[in-house]
Amino acid sequence: MTSPAESRIQLANSDLTVFPLNLGGNVFGWTADEQQSFEILDAYAAAGGDFVDTADVYSMWAPGNPGGVSEEIIGRWMTARGNRDEVVVATKVGGHPDATGLSAGAIRKAAEASLRRLATDHVDLLYTHFDDPSVPVEEFLGELDALVREGKVRHIAASNISAERLEEALLASDRDGLARYVAIQPHYNLVSRDTYEGSLADSAARHGLAALPYYALAAGFLTGKYRPGVEVDSPRSGGAGEHLVSARGQQVLAALDTVAEKRAVSVTAVALAWLRAQRTVAAPVVSARTVAQLATLLDSVSLVLDSDEVSLLTAASD
Repeated sequence: MTSPAESRIQLANSDLTVFPLNLGGNVFGWTADEQQSFEILDAYAAAGGDFVDTADVYSMWAPGNPGGVSEEIIGRWMTARGNRDEVVVATKVGGHPDATGLSAGAIRKAAEASLRRLATDHVDLLYTHFDDPSVPVEEFLGELDALVREGKVRHIAASNISAERLEEALLASDRDGLARYVAIQPHYNLVSRDTYEGSLADSAARHGLAALPYYALAAGFLTGKYRPGVEVDSPRSGGAGEHLVSARGQQVLAALDTVAEKRAVSVTAVALAWLRAQRTVAAPVVSARTVAQLATLLDSVSLVLDSDEVSLLTAASD
């Protein structure tokens, strides 16, 4: 593996320098309890990792989870370790029932609540989690700009946004001198390419935005553990299994196996290396329920595919 110093990358159009693997906090307080979450975060930091992703809504789908539990766990971990200045924290607003949507009031309420849960006075990257077509871009950008000017947010980003809405927001930021998106978080991986490739990727490249894809491993399918006739005990097995029955999924698995065997690395590492080789992609978002799972993810950081390997994988996915 490359050293942490060699692995760090700068997010375009920002002063954020981060580890090229973005640790997703969606499992914290869901499939990983607080002790397990601390162990995962400790192992990630020990490997040089410093870029943690969460959201105010994580993980409301778990029974008894009111949302915000992931933020609370991360906040307690940073407090216990005294490492807030060493961690790049990204969270999202707009999806929590207590502050839904992108009105100025909802953004303000959600951001303040996230800061309390994270036990910090600022977040490094604040996403609008979902677009809200009912709110003019000028309104939500104005409130985000206010948070930046107050020092409560360093940079802003957008998750789940269309190319058209992204262009509208960037134009308004430039025209009105408001805070400007520096990154986007699309659904993007080797078997789910249609949402990002095309107009959204074109916009990101044209405006110099970093892409930080979620579902980078297609709910676990791109780890290679889902095979015909194999039972996998995972809360995500339903989503991953959908790819198993498709021709594209089978072709991708075969190509991943070929490259993984040639390089003597895991299928997981190859899938993430392919993603990092795509234009504008900076740091895929990945999550781990155990330290052992994290170790496999970390192996991908040192893997750089050659052009033939990238082409083989891309062709299998076409």
